[in-house]
Amino acid sequence: MNVNRMRRTTLALVAAAVLPLGLAACSSDGDDSAAESSDSSSAQEQGNEEQPSEDPGDGGMSDASAPFGPACAGVPADGAGSFDGMAQDPVATAASNNPELTTLVAAVTAAGLGDTLNNAEALTVFAPVNDAFAQIPEADLTALLADQDALTDVLTYHVVGERLTPEDLADGSFETLQGGTLTTAGSGESFTVNGDASVVCGNVSTANATVYLIDSVLMP
Repeated sequence: MNVNRMRRTTLALVAAAVLPLGLAACSSDGDDSAAESSDSSSAQEQGNEEQPSEDPGDGGMSDASAPFGPACAGVPADGAGSFDGMAQDPVATAASNNPELTTLVAAVTAAGLGDTLNNAEALTVFAPVNDAFAQIPEADLTALLADQDALTDVLTYHVVGERLTPEDLADGSFETLQGGTLTTAGSGESFTVNGDASVVCGNVSTANATVYLIDSVLMP
């Protein structure tokens, strides 16, 4: 065997020995990269799963600010007389759309107080429901509706010149627009006004007032 042939044979043997090692190394590097990429993707997915989602209800009405009481069931579910509908209108207009307050609205109209109530900035109205007016003898109610001064005194006695929360009613004493004072007591979803009238649907929002529907007419 001449020298050239021996040299070519030696180079071929060396290449045959080295090539598998190189291929193995390349394969190992590729596997490591793929594993690292897979681990990174898995960690990212896990991080996305563990990240808490935002509460979509953060901007909505919370339970603490929701209307409460047995008479709330009689409020329409939608439309201008619903809770959402009433929240868009000033208080006299909102009351006119609520079927529980038709007698009160007639009294407010007779006294000429609609614009006064609608134009106020912030009020709380203790609003007698229809059944509350039905407890007054018919002759007395007719006479009251015909006497604008007396009617104005009675109606404005139901109105406080600020918005009151249920927490404010727990043990409260408030000056009314009529000039007299009314008192409130209770807790949770059970409140009374002047010791006799009960809140039957409370914490109803209108554009400029908070309304508490009550089961008796308050007398100054």
